Amino acid sequence: MSMTALRRLEALPRAESLRLLSSVSLGRLVFTHLALPAIRPVNHAVAGEQVIIRTYLGTAISAAVGDRSGTVVAYEADLIDPDTHLGWSVIIVGRASRLTDRAEVARYRDLLRPWVMDGVDDIIAIQADMVDGFRLIETPA
Repeated sequence: MSMTALRRLEALPRAESLRLLSSVSLGRLVFTHLALPAIRPVNHAVAGEQVIIRTYLGTAISAAVGDRSGTVVAYEADLIDPDTHLGWSVIIVGRASRLTDRAEVARYRDLLRPWVMDGVDDIIAIQADMVDGFRLIETPA
């Protein structure tokens, strides 16, 4: 496919967007840090209508969520071919909160492997209040 080929965006239904999001393990969390937007790459799991991430106490992400429930964040993941520029992207906007149930926390600590071995960690759930997914597809000439 040449770079001049025609492409279009195809909106994805909510269920398909969540399915695609669950097919990859890496995304980007967007949150407010020091009154400015911040973005961090994190690994994730999808559990129903929630995106679950693991982070460390004392990090900007952990501080942004804090002990309050309902901190609004965005989460984005995609799978775009670097040559054809075809693929998909999903953006979740919702309320993030720290999980406190010991069984849930243990389950996600086993599921989500940390990138570095340092410090005590948090499990954060992001409720998928808004889901926006699209696919970049080639259109016939």
